[in-house]
Amino acid sequence: MKERTSLARYRPVLTIVVIGTLMASLFVASYSIALGRPVPRHVPTGIVGDQAREPALVEALQQATGGGLDLRPYPSVPAVTAAMNRQVISAALVLEPGRPRLLVCSACGASVAQILMRAAEQVNEQLAPGAAPPLRVTDVRPLPLNDPLGLVSFYVSIAATVLGFVGVFQLRQHAPHLSLREWLAVIAVLALVGGFSLTLVVDPLLHALDGPFLELWAGLAAQIAVAALFNSTMLVLFGRWAIIPTWLMFIAFGNAWSGGAVAPPLLPRVYAFVGRFMPSGATVNILHNAAYFRNAQPVEPMVVQALWLVGCLVALLVSVRVTGRRPTGKPTHPVTGS
Repeated sequence: MKERTSLARYRPVLTIVVIGTLMASLFVASYSIALGRPVPRHVPTGIVGDQAREPALVEALQQATGGGLDLRPYPSVPAVTAAMNRQVISAALVLEPGRPRLLVCSACGASVAQILMRAAEQVNEQLAPGAAPPLRVTDVRPLPLNDPLGLVSFYVSIAATVLGFVGVFQLRQHAPHLSLREWLAVIAVLALVGGFSLTLVVDPLLHALDGPFLELWAGLAAQIAVAALFNSTMLVLFGRWAIIPTWLMFIAFGNAWSGGAVAPPLLPRVYAFVGRFMPSGATVNILHNAAYFRNAQPVEPMVVQALWLVGCLVALLVSVRVTGRRPTGKPTHPVTGS
């Protein structure tokens, strides 16, 4: 009898240890696969000119990148440059008369540009050891010195995510009296104030992410709100275990698949595709595009983030109505004595 009582006493401890270990293991596995093995998998690359002009060079470049270049013909250098400015392609190989050129775009993805530069060095050493390099590399859209690796948008999106879901946990702990309307009002204030503060830090104070203030603010505020609303929904559905789906959604998978630390062309195809439609990936793209592609910002990440914002709000309202519980854990209609 005492043994059963002792086991029952420590069962919650064992459960926490097992779940915590599994969550940490998933985190390591996800980040190791996504970020620890960045290799060219499907790099969209424009090509100007006839490949038959430099067959050895094209073959050597494909070998140096593990066959990861997806070559697409373009009629001219201005055409590939315009495509890179629209982020349709990440690089371009120019085989016009004269010395061949490899055009890279650090703003499109610094990790891709770095790998292609190293590949070009290998090609030059292979084709002309000790002689003038046959392939010249040009960065058509370099990153600024205050964000040389293009990681600031990734870092600040993580900060927004953490602020959103951690803030909700703190609300549940320290303000359990809040009604649903008050809860939503606090989330709105948290998103606006938190987004403003983070934008203030990365833009005018540190000049780490130089973009339109209102656009950066809106992107960060939306991410804070989405993380907070998602976690609120999980609190209604799963109570104290809400950390599990929230952690998996935003930290273990969302951040790793966002394309912020490693550009999408270097991620496994499934990661790159799914990451585009997750809140973290949309936020990274919104911030990065606002800073480095102001005149050619794609609409997709904005639509994705808006859908997540509306979807999480609707999911929260529906879950509260169905379960009869608020995110605080209290019933929506407290039972009063007769």
